[in-house]
Amino acid sequence: MSPRRGGTVRGSGWILAACAAALAGTLSLPSGAAAQSKTGTTLGQFLLIEPSARLAALGNAGVAIAEGLEGVYYNPATAGRISRREIEFAHIDWFAGIRYDYVAAAIPFGVWGTGFASVTSLNSGEIDVRTVNQPLGTGERYSVSDLALGLGYGRALTDRFSTGLHIKYLQETVWHSSARTVAFDVGTIYRIRPNGLQIGSSLSNFGTGAAYDGRDLRITYDNDPTRYGDNGALPGERFAQDFPVPVLFRVGVAMPWRPSADWRIWTTAEAMHPNDNSESMSGGVEASFREFVAVRAGYQSLFKQDSEEGLTLGTGLRGAIETFDYRIDYAWADHGRLGGVHRLTMSLLY
Repeated sequence: MSPRRGGTVRGSGWILAACAAALAGTLSLPSGAAAQSKTGTTLGQFLLIEPSARLAALGNAGVAIAEGLEGVYYNPATAGRISRREIEFAHIDWFAGIRYDYVAAAIPFGVWGTGFASVTSLNSGEIDVRTVNQPLGTGERYSVSDLALGLGYGRALTDRFSTGLHIKYLQETVWHSSARTVAFDVGTIYRIRPNGLQIGSSLSNFGTGAAYDGRDLRITYDNDPTRYGDNGALPGERFAQDFPVPVLFRVGVAMPWRPSADWRIWTTAEAMHPNDNSESMSGGVEASFREFVAVRAGYQSLFKQDSEEGLTLGTGLRGAIETFDYRIDYAWADHGRLGGVHRLTMSLLY
């Protein structure tokens, strides 16, 4: 048996080395590529707002933590480890009074894996329409709203390896014009040991671009301004260009550790490579006592160019009411000049 154990150790070493190389390689692009940021060039930026308060408090480094429904946003392979029905509700007070809400539910099918669904909503509320000639407002009001509907599936192929897929329909609306497209997430998680190091990777929001259309793009025009007597108010329409979706690749590691029977410590770190911004790293630590109360701290977007993000903090409670288990989590995240963002998440398991 000793040769087999030795082979397992060597195999784990190769996996750890490959993971370390991937984390380092993600951040080692030439400076010229990093200088050519495409910030603000993609559609559906609301897809990059992380709903989970627990994982947000860990610096949003959640790609390798295979625990519960909260992880499917970061990595749909997390669903493969869900063994109970679960519902998650999340609310975020975003900047400028913008409201963000997220609901997800999962149903396990035993050895056949787990299916889940998600609904993401962002709404700006009503905003005054202002023009150059009427800077105090025209009397009209408009709003910006985003919606994403998702269906996903995850399965543990072995006791160590799981994979998952999440397909999303998204719509972004500005007043009377909107853009729609479909995107998907795919991910994997590998456990070195059942209660040991976990390695996760995911590709999020991979899909086709979309262009805005709607009545706000309709116009009237004069085909020949030099001629008189013709129709000077011909109906027409402006066509907007296609915008890509914000594709994001994540790779990371997570490690649980029990210093005693009452305490459990999670440490996690991940690297991110987006198609519309510079590369960055995030990480965090969670300490939980008797699986009842937890405190968390992390740091997000390290090495990201011109980042306003940084320190994250949070706490959480777990308990049971008859046949239901519940989790309540809170997180605060620093966004520099924009202030702090508060997240609240509640999950029910039965």
